[in-house]
Amino acid sequence: MAKLERVYLDSVANKPVIDLGFAKFSYSDIRDKELNLGLDLKGGINAILQVSVKDILIGLSNESKNPIFNEALAKASEAQKSSDETYLSLFFDEFEKASAGTVKLSDPSIFGNKSLREKINFKLTDKEVEPIIEAEISGSISTAFEVLRSRIDKFGVTQPNIQRIGNSGRILIELPGAKDIDRVKKLLQSTAELQFWEVYSNQETANFFFAANSVIENFLKTETKVDTTIVKDELADLLGDVSDSIATQKVNNLFSVFTPSVPQSENQVSSVIGTAKVADTATVNSYLARKDVRAVLSNDMKYAKFLWDAKPFTSTVTATGENIDLIYLYGIKSNREDIAPIEGDVIDDASQEYGQTGKPEVSMTMNAVGSRQWGKMTTENIGKFVAVVLDDYVYTAPSVNTAITTGRTSISGGSMTVEEAQDIANVLKAGKLPAAAHIIQSEVVGPSLGQKAIDSSMNSFALALLFVLIWMILYYGKAGAFADIALAVNILFIFGILTAFGAVLTLPGIAGIILTIGMSVDANVIIFERVKEELNKGKGLKASISHGFSFKGALSAIIDANITTMLTGVILYIFGTGPVKGFAYTLMVGIVTSLFTAIFITRLLIDWYAAKGKSFTFNTKITKNWFKNDGFHFLKKRKIAYIISSIFILIGLSSLFTNGLNYGVDFIGGRSYVVKFDKPTNASDVATTLKDVFGSAPEVKTYGEVSQLKITTKYRIDEEGSHIDDEVQGLLFKGLNQYLPEGITLEKFKPGYEGTEKVGIMSSIKVEPTIADDIKTAAGWAIIGSLLVVFLYILFRFRKWQYSLGAVAAVFHDVLIVLAIFSIFHNVLPFDMEIGQSFIAAILTVVGYSLNDTVVIFDRIREFTGIHTTWKFSNVVDKALSSTLGRTVNTSLTTLVVLSSIFIFGGDSIKGFMFALIVGVIVGTYSSLFIASPIMYDTINKLDKKEK
Repeated sequence: MAKLERVYLDSVANKPVIDLGFAKFSYSDIRDKELNLGLDLKGGINAILQVSVKDILIGLSNESKNPIFNEALAKASEAQKSSDETYLSLFFDEFEKASAGTVKLSDPSIFGNKSLREKINFKLTDKEVEPIIEAEISGSISTAFEVLRSRIDKFGVTQPNIQRIGNSGRILIELPGAKDIDRVKKLLQSTAELQFWEVYSNQETANFFFAANSVIENFLKTETKVDTTIVKDELADLLGDVSDSIATQKVNNLFSVFTPSVPQSENQVSSVIGTAKVADTATVNSYLARKDVRAVLSNDMKYAKFLWDAKPFTSTVTATGENIDLIYLYGIKSNREDIAPIEGDVIDDASQEYGQTGKPEVSMTMNAVGSRQWGKMTTENIGKFVAVVLDDYVYTAPSVNTAITTGRTSISGGSMTVEEAQDIANVLKAGKLPAAAHIIQSEVVGPSLGQKAIDSSMNSFALALLFVLIWMILYYGKAGAFADIALAVNILFIFGILTAFGAVLTLPGIAGIILTIGMSVDANVIIFERVKEELNKGKGLKASISHGFSFKGALSAIIDANITTMLTGVILYIFGTGPVKGFAYTLMVGIVTSLFTAIFITRLLIDWYAAKGKSFTFNTKITKNWFKNDGFHFLKKRKIAYIISSIFILIGLSSLFTNGLNYGVDFIGGRSYVVKFDKPTNASDVATTLKDVFGSAPEVKTYGEVSQLKITTKYRIDEEGSHIDDEVQGLLFKGLNQYLPEGITLEKFKPGYEGTEKVGIMSSIKVEPTIADDIKTAAGWAIIGSLLVVFLYILFRFRKWQYSLGAVAAVFHDVLIVLAIFSIFHNVLPFDMEIGQSFIAAILTVVGYSLNDTVVIFDRIREFTGIHTTWKFSNVVDKALSSTLGRTVNTSLTTLVVLSSIFIFGGDSIKGFMFALIVGVIVGTYSSLFIASPIMYDTINKLDKKEK
């Protein structure tokens, strides 16, 4: 269906679909200018790939066997699991420790080799060699980046994003709309190492397998005897006859997991030397790699290596009717150096074509050198077999009938699809990766979940906008209507800027826009409140409007408040990744556009209306006398507030130390899957079932609907490779099979499948422990950085450290309260309360919001201090707090309602994020009134007393 849709859209791509009279736009024009949707709205994959610096170092050393070099590599790999340093820095440190000056990096057995002789000679010190190696590593990573970019460009995904992350060897790739997730992963992680080898026939390997089978059988017999002796000695009294049944159990051998191909006639001679179940390949590999097994290889086979076919096939067991996945094994004629006679660097071009049988294949053209080598190899192997190997998988191993001297060959396979042939051709044309790249962090979202997120976001967006528009008119009358027009223009500007700059809109990004709607009225509220004050003093309408929009009026507070929020947004953008970056970007854009629309658009409309000579007030009959009582003594209540806050913080700290926090995979590493079922499913039952599959019980909890679960496991998270990801997904499917409807296959269970009623994996996240540590560290620095930057800015603006202390203390108070609530209630409330990158984004947003409130109040305190010089400072603070109370409540109320609409009607994945913001806004409003200003007052008061 998706293919037919693509064909149709391509056919009408250049036909005009919109005619404005003065301009015509085709579907292609509109598609190129549309707003880019992130993977959480469109489905797709977001991944961070780690290019193996270790592999690059091994390559630069010409696969050095130097023991100190290899020891340093091993120790650097171990150290990286708990370090923020780059692998290269760790390697240099470990090499220095291991060598202790006895061996240098420039040694001929390490980097002083023929490949690097023009750059490194044996006289160079380690410090002189290090920058050369750094440059080589950087060049290799740049090559990997360009190779991956070339592959992705040919993949056919609209608006792909690929970025290099610093000098860490990490590459961020975002492919919104990608549906075939397995295909994407193979495309990204394939090194494209193409090799041409001679291969052994099944006739040549038959005797070896019979000998190997005897070795394995004897080995397993010994293991069984040891096990049964232990059982008899220790458990005889408890188990009785059971131990005898164990002792007489069937003895396994190689042929219990592997079926050798033994030809009975000349016609049965083949390059396929055996077959195994896909599930048994790891066992077969371990058996064939044993020293005692390799010892029975004949002299002419001592360098043989065994590789599996690139694609398994399904076979039906006649007796039971069961379908099993099988795969072929081949024997490669390798050599001491394990270097192929012909490698991929001889390929000039590759393309997907159709073979003589009409099936897809990859046609390859070689250069002059390759043509000679290929002609020589095929000439020498007429009547024998040669294999085409890509990334250690055999794609084809045909018999050579005649010599091929044209420099052309092909990769073909009985079940190769057009897409697979295109992908192989693309990776061969793009070139070989300089080192292996594997996915260390990924997020996969199925298309159905993306559509659900769009629907829920639009509902919450519409509801939030409607409330704000009605509230502004209800509270400020005609002035509120003008503010609504400015707000509509603001939203138009935000989407226009996002589209113009090619930004990607994510679910947290929509949350950022909706939050901006709540906060964008703040500037208008501050202005309108100042205009009302001037009108109450008896000033004329035009003079009051002019003062309200002036720097002495509201502009100073607006700029200060928005700069502090902008600073936290910048820090969030620098330290955040993926969706968090999207949230920060939309928040920053929203701050700029809301400033412009509030100050200029609203001013134009109000001045235009006032110039007509029409009189209007900045309130309604209902709200006219609201917040007129400015006699409340906030400072007198500060000690009560201190006690209440202290109690909350102490309870929170005790919970943090005892109950802890529910850290997500972002911070601790692991794999997390959101799985949809066709009926309500009990989380504890599923956890018990999956314990049998994974060996330990994963964390399972209801996620939104009662028929949807979030399953998090650390099973084999420390191991690399796409086959591990496939194994975990397969085990998950196996464990959940009893809870799924009949007819659900593994392919339908995976997140890329599109169906009318999707059941299975809706989204998945994978974070390896190494990058999880980096994310956690970056989050810590982001919070510390934001507090420091804000402290310095407020010190710069208000010239007194007491103001900075009050603001930072309030922010610190807010963060602790939010953390405390998440610690106390994460096992109680019925939605996800994980501590991850989104939570850090929420914390930093709370920091920005709290500061926004506090700075507006501080600005009024500073103004009153200059005007009312005879007043006691306590009166100045109380009057300032009272005069800004209308603005504080107004802004907090609109923001809270907006956030609540997202929380109630938004997607499940964003509920925890929204809850943190709701708590933060409530606590932030409280702290700006009862914590920030009182602490500032107390510190100034104590200093004044000391000076007296």
